[in-house]
Amino acid sequence: MDTEFLWERAGLFKKIRAFFDDRGYLAVDTPILSPHLIPESCLEVFETAYLPPGNRPPVPYWLAPSPEIWMKELLARHKTPLYQICRCFRNVESVGRLHNPEFTMLEYYTTDADYRDSLVITEEFFRALALDSPALAPPFTRISVEEAFSRWAGTDLYGAAARNALGGEARRLGLEAPPDADAADLYHLIFVHAVEPRLPKDRPVALMDYPAFVPCLAKSRGHTVERWELYVRGMELANCYSEADDPAAVREYLEREGRRKQGALVPHRIDPSYWEIFRDFPRCSGVAMGLDRLLMAITNRSLRPPAAGGT
Repeated sequence: MDTEFLWERAGLFKKIRAFFDDRGYLAVDTPILSPHLIPESCLEVFETAYLPPGNRPPVPYWLAPSPEIWMKELLARHKTPLYQICRCFRNVESVGRLHNPEFTMLEYYTTDADYRDSLVITEEFFRALALDSPALAPPFTRISVEEAFSRWAGTDLYGAAARNALGGEARRLGLEAPPDADAADLYHLIFVHAVEPRLPKDRPVALMDYPAFVPCLAKSRGHTVERWELYVRGMELANCYSEADDPAAVREYLEREGRRKQGALVPHRIDPSYWEIFRDFPRCSGVAMGLDRLLMAITNRSLRPPAAGGT
């Protein structure tokens, strides 16, 4: 990467830290190597091992796909707003303009807040970056996932899901679905091919209120969950939840996703007691933002994958 770009990157990180430091967020630094992870059936991870001296058996570790697992432990213990800039790792993804197996993440958690509060804070964050392009400037366009499916795929999302008709909707759109696809799989198929490419690119778009049948650790509101994703210039840039804090619901999620994770290309260990931190968990909302993509949006250039030069 050229010198100008490296200065732009350093300047952006300085502004990010100043924004959160000035608002009383605690900067943290959590491990990259983890002896266990939160199971997410939608992604694959990297496995490695610690080799103890004395010819003892290797100890498996995994590279963290996000700092969430550690930051939630800190939230449970200290109950204070947190942020972190760190490297994250995801396996079995294409390497190209929008995907690298190693990338830089900004993750921030706001206490006494829900997902709508986090959206306002994220708009303030974009204003603090002083971005001059309308495609990056707040206020963000807000649209529900239900409305997006209706507008750009012509699909009544929840009606079709209730009738087990999402497969038929996919076929109507010329999409082939695996015979064993469930509602979440069919949702993603339609979204990626029929909705996401049509999202407006002239302003940031916050897709609000995701379907509850797509598993995640967000608070539920009937048939939706309190979640948004932010798109800038057509790129998915950030993901936000009102964080689930019901121990029973978190335990059920971990057990269900853990069973699905057994069929992953790279299975990993799950801490069966992790749900217990939610016995005394603060009301909070978390945002995970890809900083490499934010840099792409700001500088209007592509980033080369690590094999071609790193960052």
